[in-house]
Amino acid sequence: MTTLIDTRNMTKEIAGRLAGKIASESGPASPQIHLVKGGKSTQLLVTNGTMLYRISPQTEAEFQSLLDLKDEEGIRRKLSEMGLETPPKIEDEPLKNPSVYALSLAIAQKCNMGCTYCYADQGSFGGAMKNMSIDVALKSIDLLLRDCPENGKVQLTFLGGEPLLNRKGIKEATEYAVQKAAEKKINIGFSITTNGTLLTEEDAVFFEQYGFSVTISLDGLKEEHDALRPLKGGAGTYDKIMENIKPLLKIQQKMQVSARVTVTPANLNLLEALDYFIDMGFHSVGFSPLLNSSNGKGEMNGKDLEQLLSAMIACGLHFEKKILEGKRYPYLNMANAFKEIEKGTHRPYPCGAGAGYMGVSAEGELAACHRFVNEPAGRMGDIEKGVDEELQNNWLESRHVHQQSPCSQCWARYLCGGGCHHEVLDKGRNACNYIRGWLHYTIQAHERISRMVAGF
Repeated sequence: MTTLIDTRNMTKEIAGRLAGKIASESGPASPQIHLVKGGKSTQLLVTNGTMLYRISPQTEAEFQSLLDLKDEEGIRRKLSEMGLETPPKIEDEPLKNPSVYALSLAIAQKCNMGCTYCYADQGSFGGAMKNMSIDVALKSIDLLLRDCPENGKVQLTFLGGEPLLNRKGIKEATEYAVQKAAEKKINIGFSITTNGTLLTEEDAVFFEQYGFSVTISLDGLKEEHDALRPLKGGAGTYDKIMENIKPLLKIQQKMQVSARVTVTPANLNLLEALDYFIDMGFHSVGFSPLLNSSNGKGEMNGKDLEQLLSAMIACGLHFEKKILEGKRYPYLNMANAFKEIEKGTHRPYPCGAGAGYMGVSAEGELAACHRFVNEPAGRMGDIEKGVDEELQNNWLESRHVHQQSPCSQCWARYLCGGGCHHEVLDKGRNACNYIRGWLHYTIQAHERISRMVAGF
């Protein structure tokens, strides 16, 4: 009789073989196109516009020959013959003076945990530990709402450190934001990322009342999590968090409770964690590789990322199985990739950092995102004077994907957008092979599911 453990092991074995094959097929052979083999027919990805087309074996062979010869002009002519050559969808011109529609507040630049890999220096962001004052929080909200048009939408996020160390500030800021947004007829959403150690039933009620998206940091099951995310005194936190989140999972309706797993070389048993957390009732579960820590501990190297790709694909194969069975399986990385594929995402930046989204330090300084708080490289002004347009526009010009190397030669550049700014500026581009491999696999998987599941 096949057990659950046997099934998982078989899935991992298949994923390992598939990951090896994908690694050899997903390299940057041409900046114009990419061939995604597998499924009923090979798909041609046209980089300009991120468009996918099913092609015949003959057309595949013609493109493969041109790729082998590195004949970019021949590829261009072939695309033209097929009516697929179009003007560039993304020009060299960067964004200029975009409005801010999302802010994350470092509401508590301090933390009760001692995660060795923390990008924020265990919550302090390299400085003295402190709470954001309510004055700074309210001025940040005023800045967020200032230029938003009637019926527009903004997002306010509370981060740390551990944000619940400043629970009073969160509540006062939320209530103020709701009131001011209503006066201006603006739609506002709220989110918070917490380590879960301080959550109470009252927090659950508050988050449900205001429809928060709540992300709980859980780095795997008990043994792995406790090793990676202890309290500063060294005690484990897993059991306490599991108890604390029960009220949130029980009452979530307007509130959505998700789990986020930071992946290091020490916690690559992703499939077990994914299954367990989804069965618990999390709205979604996602994984994020550790590529940049403040002290270099726990960062994933090239070999680790090869293992990560295999582990992510194992989760993806399990996702495919569940979808074919007609079941909901909220594997966030897979769901997000499918959304990008379906809408043909083609973007010149990886995210809204320094554009529509910014972080705010406890002192009120604006940063390109929450990871750049207290770092000169990402400074964008302050809440008193507003966004410094010169700093912002210089950032957007320098961070445009067309200005990044070797992105100009990569087929995935408009899906990836050049990679996380903070990670790239600090550590370079050691994750490109992993990113391409994951995109290649998810394009394959999307084709399979779309073909086999009616109305998907």
